[in-house]
Amino acid sequence: MAQSHPLFDLSGRVALVSGAAQGVGRAMSLAFAEVGADLVLADLNEEGARQTAADIEALGRRAVAVACDVSDPDQIRPMFDRLDQEFGRIDVLANVAGGEVALGPPEETDLDAVGASMQSLVVGRFCCCQEAGRRMLAAGKGSIINIVSIAGLTALGRGHTPYSMAMGGVAQMTRELSTEWASRGIRVNSIVLAQVLNPMLRERIEADPRMEEQWLRGIAMGRLGEPDDVKGVAIFLASDAARWVTGVLLPMDGGNLAMNAGASYPGGPGITG
Repeated sequence: MAQSHPLFDLSGRVALVSGAAQGVGRAMSLAFAEVGADLVLADLNEEGARQTAADIEALGRRAVAVACDVSDPDQIRPMFDRLDQEFGRIDVLANVAGGEVALGPPEETDLDAVGASMQSLVVGRFCCCQEAGRRMLAAGKGSIINIVSIAGLTALGRGHTPYSMAMGGVAQMTRELSTEWASRGIRVNSIVLAQVLNPMLRERIEADPRMEEQWLRGIAMGRLGEPDDVKGVAIFLASDAARWVTGVLLPMDGGNLAMNAGASYPGGPGITG
């Protein structure tokens, strides 16, 4: 059997993944374990995080599940203390978790919803980057991966204004941190996702089956993403294979941005119904 290239090997490294109980966060956690990493798994859904941990341990790796609201710095900092106690290092941070998406016309959007999106997606993720960054700077190396929606790069419409504003902030945070820390050994990149079939997206499709058809009109490859689609990209960015890659916003979107189809919503350009 052919062996994987050693540049992709994460043996001896430790990754912290938020949103590890399901969807993209779970897929990234398993991917890192499959190439040798040990993990800290953060999620509000502690039972789900423990199941991911059990699956990782079945692969022969260590995994610690931590119940954490990653929008709250007062919970984030103790989580990193736990990481220090369990492993004494961090090589990879994956910011995946995000809060509930408040949808509605911008002229009617409650400012509390805007603040909640910013707290969850920008402030919380910055705090995670800060905590990981301090430890990585001391070690002189590390990789940070921020999950960003295409909403951070193009206008979606469909009442997503607070979410899009926050994701735009995460995209720019990625660029700024990459510039600040590149010369000190830390790489910071983003994976930019279109619609991926996580539990939340499946619920939206069940509530309104028209949504899937409308989304597919903006995806050149003709299908929605699956969580496992992120595995290869995540391993690449976490590993030495990407050692000269930083500040990148890497689309994993089935061709959506290439089609410039972010605004494929009912009533939008070329869309009816």
